Amino acid sequence: MKILFQGDSVTDAGRDRNDPHDMGSGYPKYASAMIADAYPEIEFEFINLGISGHRTENLVARLQSDFVDIAPDVVILLIGVNDVWHHFSHNIETTPEYFESNLRKILTTIKETMGAKLLMIEPFLLYGSDKVNMLEELDEKIRIERALAQEFADAYLPMQAIFASETIHTPYTEFSGDGVHPNAGGAGFIAQHVLNAIEPLLADQ
Repeated sequence: MKILFQGDSVTDAGRDRNDPHDMGSGYPKYASAMIADAYPEIEFEFINLGISGHRTENLVARLQSDFVDIAPDVVILLIGVNDVWHHFSHNIETTPEYFESNLRKILTTIKETMGAKLLMIEPFLLYGSDKVNMLEELDEKIRIERALAQEFADAYLPMQAIFASETIHTPYTEFSGDGVHPNAGGAGFIAQHVLNAIEPLLADQ
């Protein structure tokens, strides 16, 4: 079974881009190991094609080469934070309409063209970090993701809500140094939720 991790720097996590099977140091590293351990009867091929800095429009440009041509059985998709962050850091705005259009193209390709199962992970910004000024715009993007997930996703991880709950009593630095990029603790935390969420997608294998 071929599982494709796709997204931005949270997925990329310093992977060797010359080796698509290199999981980097982020959540795909931990999730792939957990999934393989939990389902020893399944032969997995894990591929990581996340690219740091990418936004939804970049994934649209990569749909053929990095989605369709890979022909995965399952896609684990985490994208969207740069569609917000780059508005603040590079003055590149992704309007809600453009974001929804891009994401719909991506999801339609995954589900209708590829026929793959889809686990969507919503983007997140951790409370307590210096990125809280971006939360209002991120929440707008998350509402779009959740609506599209009801239409396309086989499973959905509301990571913003999960992290928000977790950081009520736990400092965000336990999960991330900057509120966006997970450290080892944050990557493992996401991976455990991925393992739980992917179970029904593998049930008939």
